[in-house]
This record gives sequence, C-alpha cells and structure tokens, in this order.
Amino acid sequence: MLLALFEAGSSLIDNAVEKVGDNLTSMVLVTTAFILSMGYLSKAVFKQFQPHDKELKYPPYIPSSIPFLGHAIAFGKSPIEFLENAYEKYGPVFSFTMVGKTFTYLLGSDAATLIFNSKNEELNAEDVYSRLTTPVFGKGVAYDVPNPIFLEQKKMLKTGLNISQFKQHIPMIEEETKDYLKRWGDSGEKNLFEALSELIILTASRCLHGKEIRDMLDEKVAQLYADLDGGFSHAAWLLPGWLPLPSFRRRDRAHLEIKNIFYKVIQKRRQTEEKEDDILQTLIDATYKDGRPLNDDEIAGMLIGLLLAGQHTSSTTSAWLGFFLAKDKPLQDSCYAEQKAVCGEELSPLKYDQIKDLTLLDRCLKETLRLRPPIMTMMRMARTPQKVAGYTIPPGHQVCVSPTVNHRLQDTWLQRLDFNPDRYLHENPAAGEKFAYIPFGAGRHRCIGENFAYVQIKTIWSTMLRLYEFDLVKGYFPTVNYTTMIHTPNNPIIRYKRRVH
Repeated sequence: MLLALFEAGSSLIDNAVEKVGDNLTSMVLVTTAFILSMGYLSKAVFKQFQPHDKELKYPPYIPSSIPFLGHAIAFGKSPIEFLENAYEKYGPVFSFTMVGKTFTYLLGSDAATLIFNSKNEELNAEDVYSRLTTPVFGKGVAYDVPNPIFLEQKKMLKTGLNISQFKQHIPMIEEETKDYLKRWGDSGEKNLFEALSELIILTASRCLHGKEIRDMLDEKVAQLYADLDGGFSHAAWLLPGWLPLPSFRRRDRAHLEIKNIFYKVIQKRRQTEEKEDDILQTLIDATYKDGRPLNDDEIAGMLIGLLLAGQHTSSTTSAWLGFFLAKDKPLQDSCYAEQKAVCGEELSPLKYDQIKDLTLLDRCLKETLRLRPPIMTMMRMARTPQKVAGYTIPPGHQVCVSPTVNHRLQDTWLQRLDFNPDRYLHENPAAGEKFAYIPFGAGRHRCIGENFAYVQIKTIWSTMLRLYEFDLVKGYFPTVNYTTMIHTPNNPIIRYKRRVH
C-alpha cells in the first residue's frame, strides 16, 4: 500500500518537474506539496505499525500540534535551546517528530554510551548519511559500502595520517598560510570564515592530496570544490536526489570534473617508478584484506571525502577560535607570548614538537570545540530495538547525540557558557564522564582526522598570530547560524593589524 502511494507520488512529481523546468519557485512548491502529501500518507500508515507492546516503556514523546512538520520550526530556529528545555522537562532520553521522521535524542554521558558503543547493524550510519555523502564522494566509498569495507577504507586513510606525515605537513601549512596572507596587507577587515575556508582547502589539499593536485587548485577548481561542498545541505538530506535542483546539478557536475582531474594524476602516479611519501601514494599501494587493490574510482572518492569531510568542520572551528581570541585581548597576547617562549624570540619556523608544546593554544582550541563543536548532532538509524535508561527505542527512530548539548550540561560543566581554556588545567568535572566531551565523536566512531585537524588549525593560527593582531569590529561577537548543517558564525567580519616586532 505505502509503496504504491510513493510510486504514484513519484510519477506525479516527475511529470510536474518536467513541465515547470527550471522555474525554481514552481519546483519548490511542487516539491513541498509532494513531501507534505507523502508525509501525511506515511504518517497515517506509520501509525498502523507503531509498537503496541504494553510491557515496553518507550522514551517520553514531545507532542506537537503541527502535523508532519512537528517540531521542525522550533528546532530549526534554536536547536540548542529546544534540546536543553527538553532535557530539563523529560530527562536525558526523549523523542519528537520533524518532517515525518521520529528523532530520539540521548543527552548526557550515560545516555550517549548507547550510540558510541553500538554495532553498526543495530544503530546504522549508512541509513542516515548515505544520501548526503554518496552524491558528493561517489559510489563505492564511505557510506555507500557495507560497514566492514568502510572500516577497511578508514584504516587505509589512517595509515597515511601519522606523526611522520604530520612533521612534513607543518612546514607546508606554514608556507601556504604565509603565501595566502600576503594579500591581506598591513591592516583591514575580512570575512574570517570565508578566508579560513579557502586556507583550509589549500593546506588540506597540499598535505592530503599531494603536490600535483594542489598545483591544479586554481580558482576554477576551487569553485568546483565549492559546488561539490554545496551537496552537504538540508535540501540534499530531505529531498529526493533525483530532483533537478540547480544545487544538485552543480554538485553532480563538479563531482565528475574533480574525479576526472584526480584520474589523470592517479594514472600518472601509477606509471612512474618514483614513489611519493603522501596519502595519494598510500592509497595507490593499499589493498583490502582479500588482496584487492583500490581502483581509481575508489581512490578519487576517498580523496574527495578526506578533504571535504574535514573542510567545513575545520574552517568553522578555526573561525570561532579567531573570534574567541579577538574577544579576549589578554588571552590573545598570551598566545603570542607562548609562540616566542616555545619557538624563540626570532620565531623560528614551526616544528611538530613545538606545535605539541603550544599548550595554551591547544587549550584554546579545545575550549572552542567545547562551546562551538562544528557538528551539532551525530545520528544513527535504529534497525533493532535499543534499550537505554530503562526505555526501549523502536526500530525506525533516528537516534541522536548532541555534542553541543553534552558540552554545556549544567550538571557536568562548571561555568558552562564561559570560554575558559584554563578549565583543562584543573580537576575537570567532565573528565570522569567518558562522553561529556565528544567534538570528534568517540569509540569506534571517532573521527580519523582529529589529529590532523589539531595540527592544521594550530599551525595556521600560530602563523596568523605571529603576523597579526585581531580585534572584534565594534565589539561584535558573531551569533550562531543554525540554518546550515555546520553551525557557522553569522556575519564573521574581523579586524586585523600587522604586528610590530
């Protein structure tokens, strides 16, 4: 019954899209009507399959008077406030509906344990993320393959993200940052998020893709990356992938063009006898457990994933770090003084051991990740009934953990909303709670790019602090943009002035 309804609906919207062509307003209206109609139908059918086992205790459900949309508007406007209010009223586990889907949040360290200790066949990642990642990375990698294959691919990438590689990366990142900042002049105002987004792409490509690909990174290729990155959107998550939306078309075209660039470089590498010491070479030489080597399509997809999976998160974190330092001038001065204390009065080129010894900058980065973790929600789809805190979560629920909320829970963190890097010098109440601090996930789901992100961001900001002082513009500290999937700063304009040594 439900399948027949969806097939009929798909046929109707196919015809409608064909007629309205590129008229975006009409397309949006048609799409909205389709989704709402299907939502009502699916909700009606879904009710028939709701569990009715009287003996099971389900998570508290937050009621809504708005059919289908549920709490989407309230959550979209202020998700952190929504979740914190729900935590106060319902406790660490609760469910609610948005856009026809049921979400169950697990807040606090104890409840979050369920996700981070779960097996993928029970709480599944592909069911949630594949519709976002597959059009961007391509088929055959990441969430488009069975989890055991994905874990093998992650292991291949992780072998190329080691200390010996980081030691080579630091001078590359420093050089790229200095070259980029030459265009800034002695003083001015900049959109810090946009600038750091460009710089993160440049430095990541240089370190992770190899010199050949980095040398091709001109304005045209940078625009391709931007179009591809546009695939990570709420529209891509909520709407059918076959809709001819302009952003979907740009994403798909950019995917093909970037892969064609990578194919040429991969083929050239395969034909030469000399071997570079970088991740591209690591992937070319890698094999699965059964002895099969990666094909060119898999390598290209993994290279795209390696860059874009960290691009948004690192650029957002870097920008927020800059604003926290600009807001607290004495702290910024202390970070600059630390550069001289660790690297000498002449500020010699950065080395890996020195980056490790920049402990104040490290704590500032750690505190930035606490207050502004780039990923607000980590999700899995329940494939089997899950038990947590005395409740049973039924299959079909999207099970979520929010790092942002966990990082500021009143019963875990003292002065929870204050930016205080020194909290990590003392006995930290959160230290005994395994999942109280999770900016990069945890357990088997921990991000493999965490160590590279720390090296990259600390090297970039070490270089920037050596060259410039930073100030807020008229005291403005950015508010959080909750309309994007990664929570970026609103109007992120910062003032800078060259340091006089």
